[in-house]
Amino acid sequence: MALGSIAAKTILKRGFATSPADKVWKVYLSGEIHSDWRQVISNGIQSKNLPVVLSSPNTSHEDSDDCGAIILGMEDKRPNWDKLGANMNNIRTKTLTQDADVVVVRFGEKYRQWNAAFDAGYAAALNKSIITLHPPSLSHMLKEVNASASVVCEDAEQVVDTLAYVIRGELPENPEMGTSSFL
Repeated sequence: MALGSIAAKTILKRGFATSPADKVWKVYLSGEIHSDWRQVISNGIQSKNLPVVLSSPNTSHEDSDDCGAIILGMEDKRPNWDKLGANMNNIRTKTLTQDADVVVVRFGEKYRQWNAAFDAGYAAALNKSIITLHPPSLSHMLKEVNASASVVCEDAEQVVDTLAYVIRGELPENPEMGTSSFL
């Protein structure tokens, strides 16, 4: 097959050259573990049939805290217990963040997610594409984190719509938007 034929396989849609059909995007979902935002994103990706593989930290709070002590043996002092678990969790976090095409970092209102802020900083240091996800009430507190993000979303559906646009150039159907005069 000639090189021109291979290039012709790239399909143009709305002016965007789409990724090759075999490109599967790796999206790491970091942050808050006390709501269903990961499931909302997973369901949205499935409904849009996006070529995305999701990964995340261990979202069982107890298992995440206790893994080191359970696997390596109970520690008498809580700081050692926490360090053992944090070290094990760090292997997963580093590996999945390094491997990700996009890192989504969720900040919730109920708990302070120091680890999510650390994950966002690590992703920024790796020059990863970052999407932050949080309610507008946290925008001021997260202004530096948001400055490193490519996109700042307020709900999980916006994350799905962003991925659909980035991957396929698809815009959501939104009757409230109306028809733009420049389209």
